[in-house]
Amino acid sequence: MTVPLLKVDELRIALAGDVIHNAVEEVSFEIGRGEAFGLVGESGCGKSITALAIMGLLRRPLSLAGGRIALDGQEIQDASPSEWRRLRGSRIAMIFQEPMTALNPLSPVGKQIAEMFVLHQGASWSEAMDRAEEALRQVRVPSPERRIRDYPHQLSGGMRQRVMIAIALACGPDLLIADEPTTALDVTVQSEIIDLMAELCAAKGTAILMISHDLGLVANMCRRVAVMYAGRIVESQPAGAIFATPRHPYTQGLVDSLPRLGERAKRGRQRLREISGVVPSIASYPAGCRFNPRCFAATDICRNTPPAQTPLPADGLVRCHHHG
Repeated sequence: MTVPLLKVDELRIALAGDVIHNAVEEVSFEIGRGEAFGLVGESGCGKSITALAIMGLLRRPLSLAGGRIALDGQEIQDASPSEWRRLRGSRIAMIFQEPMTALNPLSPVGKQIAEMFVLHQGASWSEAMDRAEEALRQVRVPSPERRIRDYPHQLSGGMRQRVMIAIALACGPDLLIADEPTTALDVTVQSEIIDLMAELCAAKGTAILMISHDLGLVANMCRRVAVMYAGRIVESQPAGAIFATPRHPYTQGLVDSLPRLGERAKRGRQRLREISGVVPSIASYPAGCRFNPRCFAATDICRNTPPAQTPLPADGLVRCHHHG
């Protein structure tokens, strides 16, 4: 039996306050070596804190309250700080949403890339700077011999994101977590960043956990997709099936809300479909199915009884009383 590269099993993340609430519950998924896996959902559904838990970066008031996280079959959720420092960058790396806040504003970008080679591979600073220049060249930053001396504020948003990719992939990690890597970038730059990330990961055999609110972007890049809502995965299927036969009303709403090229020409000007309402706050998750206040198919059982997890073909799942 093949051991998955990453296995997340029944993950639970607590938010402490006057009352402790579960921000994430019963989240389980697996990612194979070299696989691109997508995790999608609206802002506030728990995607980013799931990623932080996998990276061992949860900080108070958030904490890991249950479940297991295994890398190559070895559980890492209880790793010591020194073990996490060894894992981050060398085996698991992450691209954060906003590179301007993720990069050190007081350090040239070349030094920030070189630091990865010094810390994880024992390179000298002279050798590491040469490798940093080559890393910038690989992510298609023009004039890398000059750019390694630039500070983050001297680069455009697209360039800063390329630097983040260079840092993340410097040591050839087994898994890259990309948390909304194209946020605040224009459409053409978004496409370039996604294509670059996919190309470099394929060349290095790196698996990708792509986190996004953009179902179209994820479905084009990933082989399997999990849909998250209010702290739980409500559906998981191969990317093609997510579009062709979505089984959860929330997934259906995400698919229907995507703009479609040619629709305007065929049907005239039409308003984009939308999902009414908003994601509930962690402190006020509704009873029953958490999507029921926004669901067009909700009935009494949806309002009173949480739906069980139902298996689907190709190792998929859905949480819905009316998924059939």
